[in-house]
Amino acid sequence: MPFDLSTFTLIHVLLSVLGLIAGLVVAGGLVSGARLDGWTAFFLSTTIATSITGYGFPADQLLPSHIVGAISLVALALGVYARYGRKMYGGWRRVYVVTAVTALYLNAFVLMVQLFVKTPALARLAPTQQETPFVLTQAVILLVFVWIGEKAWRRFRP
Repeated sequence: MPFDLSTFTLIHVLLSVLGLIAGLVVAGGLVSGARLDGWTAFFLSTTIATSITGYGFPADQLLPSHIVGAISLVALALGVYARYGRKMYGGWRRVYVVTAVTALYLNAFVLMVQLFVKTPALARLAPTQQETPFVLTQAVILLVFVWIGEKAWRRFRP
């Protein structure tokens, strides 16, 4: 690894936060029917980089984060292909919408997991991430992204 672990973690977290911010802007564009080409390229590239750098952390076994990262990378690969390879023609527009919203949701999902693990007050509320506060938080996030996805599905027509 070319960086020490704390520098690598900082880079990974910055990529993730930038991807989340850009992704929320892109999601707003999808819901309002706007392409936002520059924001989209930034969102996709930072979110891909986030998923890839997630594999750079030391691990002795397959972790749930690796599985989420793999799902995200598959969604992102399909999304990039739908957006740039197929130019969102026909059904590829909907493929792009679903994969972009899915990748953003997965990034938000991981953010919430990390907040519950790393923030002492939240860790006390849900030390195993199976307690009600954690489950409710994740359910609300899922519902918000399902709502965003449904609105984008109907409204995004570049």
